[in-house]
Amino acid sequence: MAKSKYETHVLPKLDLVEAWARDGLVEKQIAHNLGVAVSTLNLYKKDHPEFSEALARGKEVVDVEVENDLLKKCHGYNATVKKTFKVKEVEYDPDTGRRLREYERLETGFDEVHIPADTTAIMFWLANRLKGKWAYKPQEDKGDDPGQEGGVVLLPAVDETMLDGEETK
Repeated sequence: MAKSKYETHVLPKLDLVEAWARDGLVEKQIAHNLGVAVSTLNLYKKDHPEFSEALARGKEVVDVEVENDLLKKCHGYNATVKKTFKVKEVEYDPDTGRRLREYERLETGFDEVHIPADTTAIMFWLANRLKGKWAYKPQEDKGDDPGQEGGVVLLPAVDETMLDGEETK
């Protein structure tokens, strides 16, 4: 009896499948690397728990890393960056004190910079983690029922005749 393509082409590559998922490849790319269709990959996930687990293990590592990076971006952080500086050097004659030559060279060094918090990252985090309190789009008004609050804030009308305490003409 002939072995299935899963046994010959996929099962020996479970470690690779996990690594591809850890590297951030989407399932379509993993299916391409295995030489199967996405629908076949979905069947393998359903029929072979070891395959599904390898995918999950790989994705879990990346998801945690990305979550940590997003949180770091929300708070802001200090980072060491490599910079190249132009250094000007002048040589003088020790006897006369006259300038002999002048030249420039490039030198690399490290500088610590502060990366400020990213408001977009903060908005994304809050909208996904605290959905009840934060949302990108306010909910539509649910009507007169006070228990069904919408996300729309109504502001009172501005009396244009009293701006800055002066009457407008």
